[in-house]
Amino acid sequence: MALTANGEDTTLINSDVEKHLERTGDSPLNGRFESRQVPADDRRQRALAGHLSVYYDQVIAVLRHFDHLILFGPGEAKGELHERMARTKLDMRVMAIETEDRMTDPQIVAKVRTYFGVTSPRIQSAT
Repeated sequence: MALTANGEDTTLINSDVEKHLERTGDSPLNGRFESRQVPADDRRQRALAGHLSVYYDQVIAVLRHFDHLILFGPGEAKGELHERMARTKLDMRVMAIETEDRMTDPQIVAKVRTYFGVTSPRIQSAT
């Protein structure tokens, strides 16, 4: 979410990554699995890391255009993104990293506006 002179601009970058990879196993409905039929955990972990790498690169490409950033959210991604940003020296633009519960879009806007001390633009009424 970016603050602009006319309000805010929100960009959604979808990761399409499932964080909790699970191996399928013995099941009364499916029968036993053979080890050759299930990808090794380390191979699955490398695939996840590769997908996240592409996602973080997409996010960083958008963030390059901003001078001051705050990273917040419920999970570990904000820390992982910050580490990734450090490789390109963009971490110097991060003003804060905060843990927050899941938030609605209006809550995110309010948090960013409060943090940077920016009030909402007033809507001009047609009279």
